[in-house]
Amino acid sequence: MQLQAIQSALRDAGFDAWLFYDHHKRDPIAYRVLGLPESLMVTRRWFYVIPAQGEPAKLVHRIEAGHLDSLPGGKTEYSAWQELQEGLRTMLAPYRRIAMQYSPQNVVFLIGLVDAGTVEMVRSFGKEIVSSGDLVARFEATWTDEQIRTHFDARDRIDAITGAAFQEIGRRAHASGTSEFEIQQWIMEAFRRERLTPGDDAPIVAVNKNSGNPHYEPSSDRSAPIRDGDFVLLDIWGKLEQPGSVFYDITWTGFVGKAPSDRIREIFHVVRGARDAGIKAVATGIAAGRKLQGWEVDKATRDHITKAGYGKYFVHRTGHSISTTVHGNGANMDNLETHDERQIMPNSCFSIEPGIYLPEFGVRSEVNMLVRPGKAEVTGRVQEEIVIM
Repeated sequence: MQLQAIQSALRDAGFDAWLFYDHHKRDPIAYRVLGLPESLMVTRRWFYVIPAQGEPAKLVHRIEAGHLDSLPGGKTEYSAWQELQEGLRTMLAPYRRIAMQYSPQNVVFLIGLVDAGTVEMVRSFGKEIVSSGDLVARFEATWTDEQIRTHFDARDRIDAITGAAFQEIGRRAHASGTSEFEIQQWIMEAFRRERLTPGDDAPIVAVNKNSGNPHYEPSSDRSAPIRDGDFVLLDIWGKLEQPGSVFYDITWTGFVGKAPSDRIREIFHVVRGARDAGIKAVATGIAAGRKLQGWEVDKATRDHITKAGYGKYFVHRTGHSISTTVHGNGANMDNLETHDERQIMPNSCFSIEPGIYLPEFGVRSEVNMLVRPGKAEVTGRVQEEIVIM
């Protein structure tokens, strides 16, 4: 646990303390931030408070009294519910503004993990509860220099695999033909050669109407053929097979044949323009020293698509935080599914991936943006035209 860094972050935010609480592993964020082992058997409630100044404190049940012994700070034990309430009241007495894994009206539900009853109890002590969202982002979604290196290493390998995949699709489609699942497995074999992992899910290969389903997944028993005249979407994500590495995540589209239809080109150009509007919003905002929030980036891309008349076909957020998991715990670029007011942190990364999804096909264009102090950059290749295979 990075105690001094956490306390510094609390002072920067103007919070008096950060209260962690868990029961039956309901809050995985707490275990990661505090460095607690996931193997703990947690059948009773525990509380841990880190103040902006001074020593942390623990409140644990007597039959699981050793659960927080790896953490600094004094310990109070309880058995009865009255002891729990009084122990928590005493532990929090010096503090007024207390951060918890709480989101007002559960807007950012990935952070809203503490139950309503516990919130009510803490408020009954006269405390103001604030969201820990930006704190979580700072400790779960910002990268070290070594992690940044792993991202660029994964980028080089995945960009090469993506280009080669389009070539392989064209070669096979113009010969004996191929399928979504066969190309997905070709990509997975390339990942194995390059010592990459996609995590829990395999990359997406989607043809024609299947590309209109943002989370379509081909499988051995559900796989469309790929032939001349088909539109193909590839969504490929992965990271190095080493501890602490972070993801690279992109989406490109291509066409098997001489030229796609005017309709496909039109939709691609609208999506490309929306993507570029999002990139510009981030780059200019960060360069100007603004504290940019995730919803603002989503608004930039969504306004572009809405102005073009396709707003109802853009059915997901603009982008997601990227970290050691492909969907990280930093700010999402979202003003649709949530109104994400979390700040975009220095040394954090996220996708910008607007899309338009029609019944006959869908177009998405995805890049990753890395924010550093005072500047932001797209980390990989940027698709400017549909790939012709």
